[in-house]
Amino acid sequence: MTHSPVIRVRGLRKTYGDTTAVAGVDLDVATGEVVALLGPNGAGKTSTIDILQGHRDRDAGDVQVLGRDPAHVDLDWRAGIGVVAQHSDDLTELTVAEAVRHFAHYYPAPRDPADVLTLVGLTDKAGARVRTLSGGQRRRLDVALGVLGRPRLLFLDEPTTGFDPQARRQFWTLIRRLAGEETTILFSTHYLDEAEALADRVAVIVGGRIVADGAPATLGGRATARTVVRWAHGRQETDDPAALVAELTRRHGGTVPGLTVSRPSLEDVYLDLIGATP
Repeated sequence: MTHSPVIRVRGLRKTYGDTTAVAGVDLDVATGEVVALLGPNGAGKTSTIDILQGHRDRDAGDVQVLGRDPAHVDLDWRAGIGVVAQHSDDLTELTVAEAVRHFAHYYPAPRDPADVLTLVGLTDKAGARVRTLSGGQRRRLDVALGVLGRPRLLFLDEPTTGFDPQARRQFWTLIRRLAGEETTILFSTHYLDEAEALADRVAVIVGGRIVADGAPATLGGRATARTVVRWAHGRQETDDPAALVAELTRRHGGTVPGLTVSRPSLEDVYLDLIGATP
């Protein structure tokens, strides 16, 4: 991974009437990074991503994507990005192979359609009508269309919403493979385990602002947070869990009933950041 910015955002703002959707977002994404954008509904995720894709105007701020202002771009720039939206048009009666071959004509140097079907695991569905695909298979087709033009940057909006656990894990494998090809990926998700499994960095947006940005393991001071030791008859926070566990073991003469040792999970940190800690 290099550190040249694929996305650089400073002071991004967007309002709709009296409602402020984006209130001064700053964000950098380096070449080859996988970055998850987290936040509650209405936090500004979709507006931010739409602006980065060049699909929505902004009110203020400096935005550079692939070295260009997305408000003033051409087809060459668009060929460098891939978009997998949460909801896509239904291709109905086309076969999977026909859909991929059709969209390949929109790009100057597309991947081979057969190779793309192999990449997303749909080779055995090449002759199937799109309407017959399962939800997970249809999402794979969406990704196939998103990566067909060999994008340098891939946007994914809630990519696994509605997936069963097996389909989600298969999709994660696909995203890791794309990341291994140095595709830069920015994705939004409500699934914290997905962000932790896939992202190099997590940015949390609340009220139109980025309130935390860092690796999943260190977000919000998670790596240095005090450890919580719980057992059947108590709970204690400590900076030295080994010493406390040793003391509890001595006190109980061996096995400590109900012993657990944990630092705050990503979910704990996220809920605290968005003000939803129970």
